[in-house]
Amino acid sequence: MKLTFWGAAQQVTGSMFLLESDDYRILIDCGSDFDLDEIGRKTRYEEQKSVFPFEPSLINTVLLTHAHIDHSGNIPNLYKEGFEGRVVCTEPTLALTNLLLKDAANLHQKRLNARNSSSNKKRGRKAKEVPMDYFVEKHVIEAIENFVPVAFGQRYRIADNITIVFYPAGHLLGAAHIVVEVYENGQKKKLCFSGDIGRKNYPLLTDPQEIPQVDYLICESTYGNRLHEDQGAPVEALADVIKRTCIDIPGRLIIPSFSVGRTQALLYTLNQLYLNRSFPVIKVFSDSPLAHSSTKVYQRHIRLLNKEARSFHEDNEMLFDFENLIYLESSDASRAVSNYNEPCIIISSSGMVQGGRVEQHVEANIGNPYATILMIGYASEGTLGWRLLNGQDTISIRGKQLPVLANIEKIDVFSGHGDQNDLLNFVKTQDPEQLKGVFLVHGEQQSMADFRSKILDNGYKSVEIPLRGHVYEL
Repeated sequence: MKLTFWGAAQQVTGSMFLLESDDYRILIDCGSDFDLDEIGRKTRYEEQKSVFPFEPSLINTVLLTHAHIDHSGNIPNLYKEGFEGRVVCTEPTLALTNLLLKDAANLHQKRLNARNSSSNKKRGRKAKEVPMDYFVEKHVIEAIENFVPVAFGQRYRIADNITIVFYPAGHLLGAAHIVVEVYENGQKKKLCFSGDIGRKNYPLLTDPQEIPQVDYLICESTYGNRLHEDQGAPVEALADVIKRTCIDIPGRLIIPSFSVGRTQALLYTLNQLYLNRSFPVIKVFSDSPLAHSSTKVYQRHIRLLNKEARSFHEDNEMLFDFENLIYLESSDASRAVSNYNEPCIIISSSGMVQGGRVEQHVEANIGNPYATILMIGYASEGTLGWRLLNGQDTISIRGKQLPVLANIEKIDVFSGHGDQNDLLNFVKTQDPEQLKGVFLVHGEQQSMADFRSKILDNGYKSVEIPLRGHVYEL
């Protein structure tokens, strides 16, 4: 049996792992690679003549850990290039992936239209070539028709000699650790693909579930060398920020937030605040159509949420809707919020302030000393969010150099990733004498190296940090 690491290898995004037995090929995740810049992506695709470094038609089944685009974003391209099998995932993952892929398809179309419009303005220029990883909504629909939902804890046979089980991973609604059992040559081998590991006591989500003993563990390491700074309850942390920024002074609070997962945790926490505290009624604008659609998916899957959320729903009927919440659907409505002069909270994507409607809110408020921009998650180096967190006096937005007069704050209680302790606890569910190997993925190189040392210090003997394309015989 062979395991090849085709993505998230010594980098954070692009999750894609190929598991091959004698006559069956399984792709675990098929994500977009955001760590590659445009030049690197073009070069790689030209070299490979494909989005993929393997023949998609030879893949039998795809297993999907969760819906985020760095895990699911290349599935339509897999079908475009000849894959004819199923994508197996949990039911919420199917619903959220459908929304995220359609959103990605719309973005692809807008970018292509913009490129072609720019080319056509110059006489005699042809429209630019369609990028190889480009897909539209019809490709998403064709892909989603082949998704097969499987319940958590259900043993599901994908081939005569291969079964899988999904275990709740926290992190996002429907996210799973996937345990794969392969019977080959009279022997049984068990592997676990962690997906992204959540944290305990996260709003809405159940805690990551322990997995049974396996032979090989493929483990994410995003926070492999970091601990979460804020250990208190999300309600308390958010209440403190709102009091200081919107009540003590009549200010405006802008929260960049990912549409799927993070925004739902925020809205639920705000609902708790306004019902259980005597806060003045402050308008909350949720500015993301994708977030609105995703919130409806969460509402439909209340049975999969944690006990606190289920109890809150029984007592109050609605998890996310409250009197002072307004969903902004159109771009015009989004821009009009800049003229709202009362204290308010604006939640908008993206979480790293890289694209999306939140850029216009930051641009409109970066020079306002009565405005606060609250970062609630990780921001990759080079993003606008990263530059804000690093205390730059001026920032460039849409070609304009603007002074930073707004207040910049950060809390990490809403981060959906487990920190180093959470990751280590996940590994420590495995007996060091029985676990044959750990493979670290989904992390920056230093994070992986530090986490590897931590695992070895706890008595585990084999911890690998694979390179892209590295093949391991299991």
